[in-house]
Amino acid sequence: MIDPSKLKDLVKLMVENDLTELDLQDEKETVTIRRGPQGGVVNHSPVYYGGGGGGGAPAAFAPAPMAAPAAAPAAGGAAPAPKAADSDAGLIAIESPMVGTFYSAANPDSPPFAAAGAKITPSTVVCLIEAMKVFNEIKAEKTGTIEKVLVKNGDAVEFGQKLFLVRP
Repeated sequence: MIDPSKLKDLVKLMVENDLTELDLQDEKETVTIRRGPQGGVVNHSPVYYGGGGGGGAPAAFAPAPMAAPAAAPAAGGAAPAPKAADSDAGLIAIESPMVGTFYSAANPDSPPFAAAGAKITPSTVVCLIEAMKVFNEIKAEKTGTIEKVLVKNGDAVEFGQKLFLVRP
């Protein structure tokens, strides 16, 4: 059984960093904590390792998947999307490599690292993402001109979320 103080620390970490899901696993146990519109769910299960010899136990226990989010409305809401796709044609995205908080500048008094119209190279720092009290410099890894900044300073970002659109 997981230590209640350890569980409280994990929940506090999630709240402080605006995380929606946290998965941890060691030799003895697996802990998955989710929060969001479906309500908080704590799923704690021991890990079972198959010990050679064809036993029926799975290699590792995985909790049952949660219900998928409701599908987007059909047909009626799809009309505006093609306009956005047309205006973004030929643009490439700079995506978030992690979950965290997006910062466009080193501090509130500094100018943004990269704004619309800025020329970038692969080594250009375009933003900071704070994760677990660590500020990570995010480099463009692309050459071109920033056309759109898709997130605001202080926004929570997810892994793979588009941050900037760049014209090569």
